[in-house]
Amino acid sequence: MEIKVNFLDNLRLEAKFDDFTVVADQPIRYKGDGSAPGPFDYFLASSALCAAYFVKLYCETRNIPTDNIRLSQNNIVDPENRYNQIFKIQVELPADISAKDRLGILRSIDRCTVKKVVQTGPEFVIEEVENLDADAQALLMPGSAEQAGTYIVGKDLPLEQTIANMSGILAELGMKIEIASWRNIVPNVWSLHIRDAHSPMCFTNGKGATKESALASALGEFIERLNCNFFYNDQFWGEDIANAAFVHYPDERWFKPGPKDALPPEILDEYCLEIYNPDGELLGSHLYDTNSGNTQRGICSLPFVRQSDGEVVYFPSNLIENLFLSNGMSAGNTLAEAQVQCLSEIFERAVKREILEGELALPDVPQEVLAKYPGILAGIQGLEAQGFPVLVKDASLGGEFPVMCVTLMNPRTGGVFASFGAHPSLEVALERSLTELLQGRSFEGLNDLPQPTFEGQAVTEPNNFVEHFIDSSGVVSWRFFSAKADFEFVEWDFSGQGENSNAEEAATLFGILEDMGKEVYMAVYEHIGATACRILVPDYSEIYPVDDLIWDNTNKALLFRADILNLHNLSKVGLRTLAKRLEDSELDDYTDITTLIGVEFDDNTAWGQLTILELKLLIYLALKKFDQAKDLVEAFLQYNDNTVERGLFYQALNVVLEVELDDDLELGDYEVNFRRMFGNERMDAAIGSVDGSVRFYGLTPTSMKLEGLDRHLKLIDSYKKLHMARANVTALSI
Repeated sequence: MEIKVNFLDNLRLEAKFDDFTVVADQPIRYKGDGSAPGPFDYFLASSALCAAYFVKLYCETRNIPTDNIRLSQNNIVDPENRYNQIFKIQVELPADISAKDRLGILRSIDRCTVKKVVQTGPEFVIEEVENLDADAQALLMPGSAEQAGTYIVGKDLPLEQTIANMSGILAELGMKIEIASWRNIVPNVWSLHIRDAHSPMCFTNGKGATKESALASALGEFIERLNCNFFYNDQFWGEDIANAAFVHYPDERWFKPGPKDALPPEILDEYCLEIYNPDGELLGSHLYDTNSGNTQRGICSLPFVRQSDGEVVYFPSNLIENLFLSNGMSAGNTLAEAQVQCLSEIFERAVKREILEGELALPDVPQEVLAKYPGILAGIQGLEAQGFPVLVKDASLGGEFPVMCVTLMNPRTGGVFASFGAHPSLEVALERSLTELLQGRSFEGLNDLPQPTFEGQAVTEPNNFVEHFIDSSGVVSWRFFSAKADFEFVEWDFSGQGENSNAEEAATLFGILEDMGKEVYMAVYEHIGATACRILVPDYSEIYPVDDLIWDNTNKALLFRADILNLHNLSKVGLRTLAKRLEDSELDDYTDITTLIGVEFDDNTAWGQLTILELKLLIYLALKKFDQAKDLVEAFLQYNDNTVERGLFYQALNVVLEVELDDDLELGDYEVNFRRMFGNERMDAAIGSVDGSVRFYGLTPTSMKLEGLDRHLKLIDSYKKLHMARANVTALSI
């Protein structure tokens, strides 16, 4: 994690990381102002807080209340060497906690990350640099670029060279990549989380049988998501980008809707139109892109090559963003390598959907077949040794598709996790199923898995598949566990041979889709020096329902974005119009404004917690429509998951509105005790919100310029680096 430090007045210091700011000072006796804890005080507190976190985690997974558990830490300083200290952590436990859990709680503290890092002894490297924002590779795994020679199935270059190439590309872009965490809880299963130190919202996870393969996986996913703009999906890219020579890619084209908002004839083809507009309800305005919001330019459309005949077909970027998410995108050392990865994931998700929604029962992989892969078997045995039964299934549907499945059961909670993996090699597909199962997870993380059900509707509900797509945490049918399989086990193999194995495998996978009667469309991206591709298979690789283009399109943001960002400057007419549009939209009141308008706010602010319900409430207060405001305040208080502070403000506002709306009550008769209950600052805000002296309490003014929205501006800055690289490549090719 990158922590940037600013020098403030006197001895005060400010550390900034992610969305947080920590201020440190020195005691007055050391010439400071005593306004904040000192750096060493934060260090001491970190180990105590980390210990308490692991206690809380242990107790929550076992439904043990923590109300009466107390924890403290003291540091005992050696009088002859003040750098030699003993940290004594003590825990006071209630009498009703069992002996087993008492021991478990003490052992949980021993897992404290701060403690383990201190005990291991971190190495400090102190150096001068010309630019703090440079050197992307320096934060990756030590020695990752040394002795290039480790080949794995599916990669056309050694892992070490792959890692060096990709991290070098990111460095050229000006992106400083840091590893936030590693996981290796069973043998031969590694995962990690990487992110852009300057824009932490740009992050990916990687997985593999070794730490090198996991790092290569994470970097590859990072580059694929850069190339395909996935990090910036659904987001407003700002007015500068919206009016630039291009918004998404240099070869994009913009087409304006026809008469009566008809679809432009230049987009899609007949095959796609039958899928995306079967009833003629899809309109041109449904396809304006969310990212620019520039409806005057028309519909931003991206070229894809139809694989059946090489023709270029233009897909609206909005359609891709709304339906496909990250499905069908990949980066590789070569195009063939990227294609194999891309197509494998498409098959993995489509077959997974067919199995889960069809409540199909899969055949077990025989033990003699598993024995051929001792590394994978060791990981499975590691899970079972921890008390998690594991089922290994052939998900090829009778040898038709290159897909495997590893399913974990948690007897402690009754939850299950069905993880799928795909690749032309059965071994690689099986390895991916296992590593996907544990990607980014601790053993405690396996306690949150949903329970299976015989209720078919819960399994086939569209959002269940979305949950499976995001992190495989959706619901699974009990019928999936039937001993009577719907298919025979097949020890399949779609892998290629020799130096051109990836090219052969890509041809095989394309051939499967062709045999199914599917049209396939592909775009290749090489602007940033890495090869990536995006493959669309209409009516097969979508994640969201096609109906979302009409009924739940992300470009609904365009109806609200400008007015919400300019909220403080709207006239009464503007506020009334905005409130009416929100009411007429029939959007869920608990939709957060960040999602609605595609603008990222700091989670720790009122904007970051703001929902449609609360926004309407504040608008009605500003319009002095107190009856409507009172109804929404009551709804807020009944279902509030906002901060405690925000909840107390609305409690105070609720009583002020009660008095305001009752002709028999006078605020002056109650104000003294209201202030004793809620405090002067909170009551001033509540009374001011009613008398009009306070508008939109807690929401700082902003505008379409996005001033003050540092979290979102960091995201835009990240995209501008990518945008500039594309512009430079285009300029050089002219």
